[in-house]
Amino acid sequence: VQLVESGGGLVQAGGSLRLSCAASGSTFSIYELGWYRQAPGKQRELVATITVGSGVTYYADSMKGRFTVSRDNTKNTMYLQMNSLTPEDTAVYYCNALVRGYYYWGQGTQVTVSS
Repeated sequence: VQLVESGGGLVQAGGSLRLSCAASGSTFSIYELGWYRQAPGKQRELVATITVGSGVTYYADSMKGRFTVSRDNTKNTMYLQMNSLTPEDTAVYYCNALVRGYYYWGQGTQVTVSS
């Protein structure tokens, strides 16, 4: 499974961005997709996950209400809609895929929120 993130960039505080994660390869075997982020000097943290089959979502508490994860199985793509961004959301955002107990990772996309 290969994952490619896109959609990152520079945005002003209060703005929005939509990230995409395109999966290829053995996509039929993916059980769950997830978004993580890593800010400079901090550990990677969970943002949200979504199951591929039923679309069940899970959000880290600090992301609830501002971020929305979704997927389009016809395009093998997961999205992360991020609203009301703050400088604290500045990080590299990674997507991952859970396949038979193993996690595959993308290369990440940089999101920078200016104040």
